Formats: sequence, C-alpha cells, structure tokens
Amino acid sequence: MTNVHTFPLRIYFEDTDAGGIVYYANYLKFAERARTEFMRSLGWDHSSLMKENGNMFVVRTCTLSCIAPAYLDDLVEVRTHCTEQGGASLTLVQEVFRGNTLITTLDVLLAYVNGKGKPTRLDSGLRTALSNFDSEGS
Repeated sequence: MTNVHTFPLRIYFEDTDAGGIVYYANYLKFAERARTEFMRSLGWDHSSLMKENGNMFVVRTCTLSCIAPAYLDDLVEVRTHCTEQGGASLTLVQEVFRGNTLITTLDVLLAYVNGKGKPTRLDSGLRTALSNFDSEGS
C-alpha cells in the first residue's frame, strides 16, 4: 500500500478572497509547504540539497483542480504521494481534504536540477526514501 504524507493546516483570513473562500492560488502555496515537509520527513530537506550539491527541485508543470471550497478557519490536510520517479524527475499527487471531503487536487511534475538549471539524476538514497511513498513501488 502507498504511504501518504499528511500536512495539516488552518485556513486564515489572509488565505481567503472577498467572499471568504480560499483564493485558488493559495492552494499552490499550501502544496509547496506540504512538499517541503514531505521531503523533510524523508530526511532530504531543500536547504541541505542545495548546500551539499547545489541541486534542487523545481516545478515543471502543475495541474490544479478545485472541487469544493474551503473557508476561513477550516482545518484542512494536504496529502502527498509519489506516482512516478523518472531519471531526473518526480510526479506527485497532492490532495487537499477538509475532513473526509476532497476539495482540491494537484498533479505536480518536479524536475531535479543542478545549480545551473540543468536536469540531474536523482540521488539513489533519495530514490530509496521516496519508494515508500511511490504508488508503483519503484
């Protein structure tokens, strides 16, 4: 079974639009925070990757689907798992839930690049850590 990383967060006033609903672009911020904590939970925080070898993950593509609204003071949870590992890329699915209700999905393709922005192969240790969160068990 695929492991899923969970990241809880509260919706604050600053996250909402004039109608009191989460502004769609803020889901991108929520997903970024969740991906950062996902990587940290695997022992691969972004700052260490950048300091040690100059490599980093960058978003290549992201598809966001808003299914239902979230509101001020809601407690939501971003669930992240890996669906594919490429030579220099990761594909993640991130789902935002309010309780048991799926409200937003994000399909994210991350490229792993060096300090010059060129694709570089994923570290074998990172691949191993990610395999616990890979729906294909790569």
